[in-house]
Amino acid sequence: MNQPEHDLSARELSAAYASGLDPREVAESVLSRIADLEPVLNAFYVHDPEQVRRDAEASAKRWATGTQLSAFDGVPATVKENITRIGVSVPSGTAISNPPVATENAPVTDRLLEAGIVILGSTTMPDWGMLSSGVSSLHGISRNALDPSLTTGGSSAGAGAAAAAGYGPWHVGTDIGGSIRLPGTWSGLATLKPSAGLVPLNVPYLGRAAGPLARTAADSAALMSLIARPDLRDYSARPYPAMDWFAGPANPAGLRVAVQLDAGSGAGVDPQVAAAVQRAAELFAAAGAHVVELPPFMTPAQLAGIDAFWRTRSWADYSALNEEQRDEVLPYIARWCSGGKDYDGVATMEHYHRFAQVQQATIFATAGFDLVLSPVAPMVAFPAEQPMPVDDPDLPMAHISFTLPYNISGQPAATVNCGFSPDGRTIGLQLAGPVGSDDKVLAAAAWFETVRGDTVPDWARASSHTELKLAG
Repeated sequence: MNQPEHDLSARELSAAYASGLDPREVAESVLSRIADLEPVLNAFYVHDPEQVRRDAEASAKRWATGTQLSAFDGVPATVKENITRIGVSVPSGTAISNPPVATENAPVTDRLLEAGIVILGSTTMPDWGMLSSGVSSLHGISRNALDPSLTTGGSSAGAGAAAAAGYGPWHVGTDIGGSIRLPGTWSGLATLKPSAGLVPLNVPYLGRAAGPLARTAADSAALMSLIARPDLRDYSARPYPAMDWFAGPANPAGLRVAVQLDAGSGAGVDPQVAAAVQRAAELFAAAGAHVVELPPFMTPAQLAGIDAFWRTRSWADYSALNEEQRDEVLPYIARWCSGGKDYDGVATMEHYHRFAQVQQATIFATAGFDLVLSPVAPMVAFPAEQPMPVDDPDLPMAHISFTLPYNISGQPAATVNCGFSPDGRTIGLQLAGPVGSDDKVLAAAAWFETVRGDTVPDWARASSHTELKLAG
């Protein structure tokens, strides 16, 4: 085997298991990788190597007796800390004492266990998931596997670090405004924020989705084949037709493709980011797609209103804490959510109505297209210690104007690396499509991976504990 087991894709592992590879060997390879890199990356909130070994042994016995639970039995995966696992506390990234302990598995957890997946642990997130970095009052700082001096992105921070580092092929995050896709762009990953309700949640919320972070679109699609299954606990879910997660790359010839380089709100797009996305759009055009420019459709007032609503929501949580607990919340988050304390009911309803405005604008603007290409974020990765790319808690979130609309509209949006800054920081391309076209969006991302040339991340950069410390 040319690659170490921890670097194998889910499909490669599946084929290797069927040919006799022992899941215990893979588990040991991944555990060794984690032991080497985790002191620097800090991707895990909960990680129990002995439980991993027990689960890998159970998988090995199933393969030996022909009773494997799925073709992916024994494949390693992680879940974000807010994806519940029975008996594991759910602090949501905060150092507040006595966090709740999960009394049931999330649907995602159940689907993974039913397929025999070896869950490596729960990955970190920042306080209440309201930062786009790996900065947490509980966990400290989670770092980028390609360069630990940089953010891994958030709020699926540990998931992004784990995926880029090669802690196995599969990682599940959650996303309410970009929290899967932002680690995607800043860690060079292939990710998907699925259509609303396609991946069921046991705690659904407006715009929230759970989905895969991986190194390739094929691995993200394979993970979707397991977790995109109905579950009555998600009372917000809608029925979807069957999707073909294993179709592979789909040539975009004849597709109607829009490219958006100006979101209309938030921070201006860094020229190097815009240039990388434009080059990607040109590859789609060269393959026969009908590519046109898409003008902005979300306004600064809409972005500010949604940010204000989130502040009020978090202020309600913060104000319910006692003084000692408030002191345990990250100061940046405390300052940010305090901006919501003075909004009265009328203002809060005005802010809430911004969601409907953005949903309508997004659906109307993108209705004529099979794909919309854009940056994921307007900037490249920033220092790991910095809570946000625009480091001012009094300003609206300036970096989510390309990602947020698709949470509100319920449309799928994937990421794939499409370039690098002159100093080597990754640049992600976002591919969005109509509601329910998740398999087609990932197939387009997989096609792009075949033509993107030298913009494949160098995963070997996350090669050893020593090199990571030197890089940091």
